[in-house]
Amino acid sequence: MDQATYNRAAEDIDNIVGLEHVNVTIDDQRLATLFYVAGMGFTRDPYLSVSDDNMWINFGRQQFHLPARGKPQVLRGHVGVVVPDLEALKKRLAAVREKLAETRFSFKESNGHVLATSPWGNEIRAYAPQPRFGDMQLGMPYVEFNVPRGTAAGIARFYKQGFDVKAKVEDNAAIVPVGRNQVLIFRESDGPTPAYDGHHIAIYIADFSGPHRFLNERKLITEESNPYQYRFTDIVDPEGGKKLFEIEHEVRSLTHPMYGRPFINRNPEQTQRGYVRGHDAFVGES
Repeated sequence: MDQATYNRAAEDIDNIVGLEHVNVTIDDQRLATLFYVAGMGFTRDPYLSVSDDNMWINFGRQQFHLPARGKPQVLRGHVGVVVPDLEALKKRLAAVREKLAETRFSFKESNGHVLATSPWGNEIRAYAPQPRFGDMQLGMPYVEFNVPRGTAAGIARFYKQGFDVKAKVEDNAAIVPVGRNQVLIFRESDGPTPAYDGHHIAIYIADFSGPHRFLNERKLITEESNPYQYRFTDIVDPEGGKKLFEIEHEVRSLTHPMYGRPFINRNPEQTQRGYVRGHDAFVGES
């Protein structure tokens, strides 16, 4: 009997099994609703953070967390998202342009994606579904950070040794697998690195204690949140301990009560005038 031959390693998932959310503070929920919900077509979580102090924005299996406190934060890089239809996205963004005219909002088509800038200056690059993102039709395939020249190799070592992932360096960027069809990208840049303002990302990991030991040995743990979560901010080179970049990580175990929580996603093309029964929800792979 003939036996098919497969590359079993191609289906491996490293210790970081998911990048769940990006958190940046805002100062106006109305503007956030216009941009993230009406413009981008995402969905405000109907169950959690529904008051005026925070809002969680669902898209696929990922979220933006937008606490309404303090000075608005700007990620030092950009977030990549996949949406089902770029033409529909451009129409929605055009529809909110006038209401966001006095902000930093903008959007344009560039190199096969739509570059949208939030009212506070956060950049989102939206792509149509494509093979490079697997079968994702709605979600966050990557977050890219701009890092100082000469740091990519050390950043790759940090994640490889500390988190047991197959991090690598390509084209002056550290590429860190963080789950199914997801990566973190740390791309070297010659430009100045803005001061870190406290924004953060959240990841889930299978081996929860191993990375904690690695971080604790280097005195990098900044918060022992609860039995299921801890935080750190500094990325250092394991070879010598030099600090390379700052980005707070909210590190969660797979026993965290919110791991695998289903996110409600609406179909932004559904309208009152053109209503179609049974088409309220997004249907597709996220």
